[in-house]
Amino acid sequence: METLKKNKEFNNVYNNSNSFATRHLVLYLLSVPENENNRYGLSVSKRIGNAVIRNKLKRRLREIIREFEKKYNFNSYHIIFIARNPVVDLNYGQMKKDVKKLYKKAGLI
Repeated sequence: METLKKNKEFNNVYNNSNSFATRHLVLYLLSVPENENNRYGLSVSKRIGNAVIRNKLKRRLREIIREFEKKYNFNSYHIIFIARNPVVDLNYGQMKKDVKKLYKKAGLI
């Protein structure tokens, strides 16, 4: 899974993309030139919880993203996921449903 690393890359997606939201997650989606792999950014604020909780959420999101990339073949996007505070209460299955709902809203699946 390729990631967005630099602040400049994140700002480019924030400023030039469409956003889709659920109660627990926000998705920013920017279409980029063809033949480029998807690149992802994950943002979990310190307000969500301590480092252990934030890392656990990011690990879950990464695994869910990998599953959806295997199942549905879409390329040429920069995607940022932002976690909102109620996401802490979700288990893996509920988080997966939320991500699927965001992908459907965005028209990726």
